[in-house]
Order: sequence, then C-alpha cells, then structure tokens
Amino acid sequence: MTNTQNTPTTHAGPADNPANPLHGITIGLDIGGTKTHGVRFEDGIPVADESAGSSNVQNVTRDEAARNLADLFARIGAGPVARVYAGSGGIDTDQDAAALAGLIQPLVPGATVTVVHDSRLLLAAGRAATGVAVIAGTGSAAWGRNADGGEARAGGWGYLLGDEGSGYWLGREAVRHSLRRMNQGLPIDQLTSALLKSCGLDHPNKLIALFHSPETGRRFWAQQARHVVEAAAEGHGDSAALLEQAGKDLAALAGQVLTQLGLHAPVILGGGLGMNVVPLQEAFRRNLADAGVTDVRVLDQEPVFGVLELVARPA
Repeated sequence: MTNTQNTPTTHAGPADNPANPLHGITIGLDIGGTKTHGVRFEDGIPVADESAGSSNVQNVTRDEAARNLADLFARIGAGPVARVYAGSGGIDTDQDAAALAGLIQPLVPGATVTVVHDSRLLLAAGRAATGVAVIAGTGSAAWGRNADGGEARAGGWGYLLGDEGSGYWLGREAVRHSLRRMNQGLPIDQLTSALLKSCGLDHPNKLIALFHSPETGRRFWAQQARHVVEAAAEGHGDSAALLEQAGKDLAALAGQVLTQLGLHAPVILGGGLGMNVVPLQEAFRRNLADAGVTDVRVLDQEPVFGVLELVARPA
C-alpha cells in the first residue's frame, strides 16, 4: 500500500508569475547542520553563490540562525527578490516550516517564501521527479515521491533518535570504538590517536566528559567523521567496517521508502558524506543491488540547484 506523507511546506508573499515561474530573482537555500548554502538566480541563471553558518535551529540557536541568514542575504539577497525556496533538515511539521519562514521573510520583504524538507532539493537536483533521495551529511534521512504524488520518509529523526550512516553517527562511533578499546586494555590505535589529537586530549577516558560537554555538539562530532574516512583509506579495518555499516544503514532507509511507495528506482545519494566518500557509496550500492535495486546515482551537483526544478515544476 502506498503511504502518502506530505512534507510540510509554507508560503508567504505574493504568488509567482504563472507565465514564467523562473522570471525575476529567486534565492535558493540549502540549510544543513553545518552550513547554509545560498544561490541567487536571475531569470533562472545562477549569478551568486555563497555560504554562511548553519541556520538550522536544531543545530544552532534561533538568534544564531537569524544572524547567519542575515549574513548570507547581505551578500546575495539585495534587490527585489521574487521568491525564496529553502530546503532544510528538521522540517517535520507545518510549525517547523513556518518558524524558518519567519526568520527569512524579514530579509526579503514582499517575496514568496517556501520551506520544505531538504531531501526534496536533493531529488530535484538529481533530475528526477519521482524516486528516493537519501541524505548522508551531518544527519541522515530518506524521502521519496511516486508518480501518483504519494510521499514517504524514513529516518530523519535527529541525532538522539537515529541519523544512522551520518557524519554524527560516524563521529560518535569513533568515540565508542576508542572507549571500548580502552575498557579492554588495548593500545591506542590509529583511529583513536587521530580522534584524541583532533579533540586536544591525551587519554581516551577524557572523551567521555568531552562528548557530554555543552561545549561540543552535533556539528563538532559530525566533523570527527573525517578521521574514520581517513583511517579506512589507510587500511584501518574497524574504520572500514564503520563505513560499510553506514552504507548498509542508508540503503535500508532507501529500501523502506521504495517499498512504501511501490517504486523500484531511482535512488539518489547526496549530502557531504554521500557525495564524497567512495567506500560508503560502494556499500550503499552493493546493499541496494542485493535487494534488486540497480538504478542508484550519486548526486553530481549541489542540492540547492534543485530549486530551479521545484520552482518550475507545476504544483
């Protein structure tokens, strides 16, 4: 049975020009856990491309989100903006969408503001109207749409409840790996050594307090995922196993959405890890192939460029 799940969307401001939906100035935003990527399009042509800090209120305070958006719009948002189309993680309810739109609207008076879950950008950037998009970045989630307009999601619950296969998950697993070795009386290995150096610590036991400290958070530990990737590339078996598990977990998210929507393809993998970590990509493809899914694509452009497809596409 097809499971229809509408991703919250909010609009504000005047309607777009139905004759040419790309006419005028469009600001596209891709809001992740680490950064906000913005592109200014004039009549559908990208003319400015800038990034600022995250404006996802699951990762930063509302005041910090507002400052980062203001910084970004100061560089790309001048002039009579017709519309802003923003994709962000953590948009799970209409209230989530409205809250983010409320931060954006004062920066672009009179513009139409649309807010959706960021997985919608990914599917559109993958040049697909139907299929499943999987994000593997600071967090993880899968979202899909079928030809009947049915939608479904898997994951995207946030780092305390899930985010398997994400940067945060890999960073946390690196800490757990280091602590297990310490408890077992094993020597500090390559991954633990890199992690301790990055954290400015001299003993694995100190990772416990740092992990629970308010001075670190989701973004900090997601950034530690790079040590897993680097150690795996240098032959560290446990790190390679973590990347294998990440690919397997992400493939499971994709498979769940495919089943819910009665789809067989395509599956598009994006996000910082998904687009750049080859062993994870290989594990993702292999696990989906085992389930009979072979049309698997790695996103070849930044998700924010999916905005043009979404704006031009009939509702």
